[in-house]
Amino acid sequence: MSRPTRILLVDDHAMVRRGFRLILGEHPAEFEVVGEAGGGAAALTLIRHLVPDLVLLDIAMPQMSGVEVTQQIVQNWPKIRVLILSMHKDSNYVREALRSGAKGYVLKESVDEELLRAVRTVAGGEAYIAPGVSNAVLTDYQRFVGSPTDLLTARELDVFRLLAEGKQAKDVSSELNISVYTVDTHRNRILRKLQLRSSADLVRFAIRQGITSG
Repeated sequence: MSRPTRILLVDDHAMVRRGFRLILGEHPAEFEVVGEAGGGAAALTLIRHLVPDLVLLDIAMPQMSGVEVTQQIVQNWPKIRVLILSMHKDSNYVREALRSGAKGYVLKESVDEELLRAVRTVAGGEAYIAPGVSNAVLTDYQRFVGSPTDLLTARELDVFRLLAEGKQAKDVSSELNISVYTVDTHRNRILRKLQLRSSADLVRFAIRQGITSG
C-alpha cells in the first residue's frame, strides 16, 4: 500500500488553511497535511525541512506572491508539485501560474469534490485546471488573442487595473500591500510593455480594451 501524499498548505488566511485541512483530513489514507504556512518565506523554510510531495499554494499573498514561491520551489525542489489556489478566473493569472511551473490551478470557491480531484490529479503527476478557469482561458484567448495585455504578469495586471481606475500610487500600494516604489516600478514596466508614455495614455488604453469604462 502506497503512503499518503504529504501536503503543505500555504495561505495567508488561517481559516482557509483550516478548511482545506479538514477536507483533506477526511481521507487519511490518501493525504497527510504535514504543515502550514501563512506566507511565502515561511513556506520555503518549511519546505526545506519537510520536503512535501505537494504544495497547495495561494497565488495572492503579501510580500511574496504564490508565483514567486512556485518559481523558488521549481528551481530548488523540482520533484515537488505545486497546485495553485486562487480567487481569480482571469487568464493572466492562470498563464503566470503555469509559466512559473505550477502543475495545477484551482479556485478557492471550489466544492470539496473538485479540490480533492485537483489534488489527486496533480499528486498523480498530471496537470489540472479548474473547469471554470479553463473555460475563461479559452474564451479570453478566442476574444483577445494577441492582446498587448498578454505581455503583463499577474501582478502588473493588478497594478494596471488599479491605475486605470484613476487610483494614485499610494492607494495602489495600500490595496496590494506593496511599496510605492514597487508600484512605480510596475507602472514603468507596464508603460514600456504596452508602448505607452503616460498615465493618461494608460487610462485611454484601458478604456479601448474594455478593461475600464473610464
